[in-house]
Amino acid sequence: MKTISDSLFSKNGVSYLIPFIIITSCFALWGFANDITNPMVRAFSKIFRMSEFDGAMIQVAFYGGYFAMAFPAAVFIRKYSYKAGILVGLGLYALGALLFLPAQMMGEYYPFLLAYFILTCGLSFLETSANPYILSMGSEETATRRLNFAQSFNPIGSLTGMFVAMTFIQSRLNPMDSESRAQLNDADFEALKNADLAVLIAPYLILGLIILGMFFLIYFVKMPKNADKSSAINFGSTMKRLLSIRSYREGVIAQFFYVGAQIMCWTFVIQYGTRVFMAQGMSEIDSEILSQRYNIAAMILFCCSRFVCTFLLQRLNAALLMMILSILAIALTMGVIFLQNIYGLYCLVGISACMSLMFPTIYGIALKNLGDDAKFGAAGLIMAILGGSILPPLQALIIDKEVIGSMPAVNLSFILPLICFVVIMGYAFRSINKTS
Repeated sequence: MKTISDSLFSKNGVSYLIPFIIITSCFALWGFANDITNPMVRAFSKIFRMSEFDGAMIQVAFYGGYFAMAFPAAVFIRKYSYKAGILVGLGLYALGALLFLPAQMMGEYYPFLLAYFILTCGLSFLETSANPYILSMGSEETATRRLNFAQSFNPIGSLTGMFVAMTFIQSRLNPMDSESRAQLNDADFEALKNADLAVLIAPYLILGLIILGMFFLIYFVKMPKNADKSSAINFGSTMKRLLSIRSYREGVIAQFFYVGAQIMCWTFVIQYGTRVFMAQGMSEIDSEILSQRYNIAAMILFCCSRFVCTFLLQRLNAALLMMILSILAIALTMGVIFLQNIYGLYCLVGISACMSLMFPTIYGIALKNLGDDAKFGAAGLIMAILGGSILPPLQALIIDKEVIGSMPAVNLSFILPLICFVVIMGYAFRSINKTS
């Protein structure tokens, strides 16, 4: 353990092991928020009798918060510290989760979108602070491996979020299908909606209290001084330096498409699986619950693959491994599009194994050798999470067509993730020599 700690979690004679453990726990917390939210697109669509496109506005609010707050977060942490940024992030995270209570009392859709937006403004602060903080906790040579290791705990939170969504929300919502809900009169619809919203908000309120507990824990922990070192802010010259670096510019673009692909593959697995299982004679609600189990299987595969990839990075070039996984993801996405049965769903689950390496590797390559500019550089990469806000609604518009030509629209909608993986493959190919 001493050897691992010395090589990964220390710098200039200062140990970062305890801060690493604490900050890594935040990776699990935002993973939970991401993946309890993805199934809510379908849940809100049913509760409020909306289209898939309207339900996907949750992703617009969710990832729009990342985009809106990334550079303000970078300015804040550069002026103050990583620790201060993490505390602000946790505070906003808790506030957004607790705002689900007044949103439920109002009984309207848009207050929930506001709560999601505030929550993810907090996540933007957290990720803008925590990712470069982890990169700084040791030598430049081990930075990408260190971030991959920390990011390995993100899917543990994601798995928990999926489990909570399936067990404490989806399975407890009224089993009435969308067609039957559409036929209810106004009074019956309001009663059903309020009962379902009461089920939906409970996990978020508990989450808000847990986040407050984490806030106070980190508040009282002393972080190493050199990790919190700040310098004068010169936004213009910093951005000019960053934009002059090709690997950084292209990294932001690649991250935009990666996040879009990830959210599309995890959000619409329920719609994809529901079509497959209903074709086999299952009811809509049973199909949705079973599809969420496949989503959990995808996340387990994602989690296992990330640990495997972290091990492989000791022996393989990070960009080369990412290019190999991108090619495999392209092949599997082709299967998702053209296989209209359970095998297409298997391909969709398999894509998660390929995605596990991508976010932290793109992040590490793009921020390599940026020094203190990494604080603003990280903000650009967090803003790229906007891909999760823009691309899923576009896919939802395709899904709402139901059938295009002779093919199910949900199958054809995965052309968008296919394009994303092609972009990532190109970035990986151009980065191989830079990460040798």
